[in-house]
Amino acid sequence: MAKHYTPVTPCAAPACPGAPAAGEGTSTVLSVRHLEKVYGGCGLAGRDKGVAGGATTRALADVSFDVCAGELVSIMGASGSGKSTLLNCISTIDTPTSGHVLVGGREVTGLRGRSLTKFRREKLGFIFQNSNLLDTLTARENVALPLTIARVPAGEVLGRVEETAARLGIREILDKYPYQMSGGQQQRVAAARALVTKPTVVMADEPTGALDSKNARLLLEQLEQLNRDREATILMVTHDGFAASYMHRVLFIRDGKIFTELRRGDGSRREFFDRIMEVVAMMGGEGSDAL
Repeated sequence: MAKHYTPVTPCAAPACPGAPAAGEGTSTVLSVRHLEKVYGGCGLAGRDKGVAGGATTRALADVSFDVCAGELVSIMGASGSGKSTLLNCISTIDTPTSGHVLVGGREVTGLRGRSLTKFRREKLGFIFQNSNLLDTLTARENVALPLTIARVPAGEVLGRVEETAARLGIREILDKYPYQMSGGQQQRVAAARALVTKPTVVMADEPTGALDSKNARLLLEQLEQLNRDREATILMVTHDGFAASYMHRVLFIRDGKIFTELRRGDGSRREFFDRIMEVVAMMGGEGSDAL
């Protein structure tokens, strides 16, 4: 008999005592409340998206959830389900039509100009599917770049780069240029660049999408270890159940809405993977594209 999954209910309180990687009294670092994103209509948004006059597309519909300090959370969904739109709205790359996003208790959906730039630099880290490293800089210089932009003292920059590189296993390649690295090494350098500023939340958009299985596993294991050692908070969009199984919690999005969630709990990663794939199969069986 097919299992029935109910939609996720957002946390009502500001504390998240059940977060797996953090201790008692762990607080909410990211709150998404009633987030909506509509493209189309008669305005500029419709013309930009190529939507015929008056027609609208609801990419996100009343999405609400919390992420606790020290959590690893994955967002999974089919192509066109709204998962990338959700990440873009949370990370201030895109602007929601309505709703609220709070990071560290601060409303961010209305930030503009210098305030937005400062917020992104100090509070968010980004890991993309492609590493986006600067070819003319060494790994050390790429990782140090956000600290340099933030005018962190040179002595502190060197120490933080070395410490982060050691945690991600890339110290031996710090003086190499991107063209001298493998794809997996480039992605770990990109992860170090995102984490070196000690952001409130790291946003990862398909970080293993361009990697082979060996390098994908290595990156995920090192992010998992970094979470244990430093309680890094990561929100990751992925279509890959294997990658999602390294997280503490998976939110499944369908037609712009949170369909359900799974929590890993005390079970093994393999058991969590099997549970994830059950939901993937169920969503596919109900008419959604396979994830």
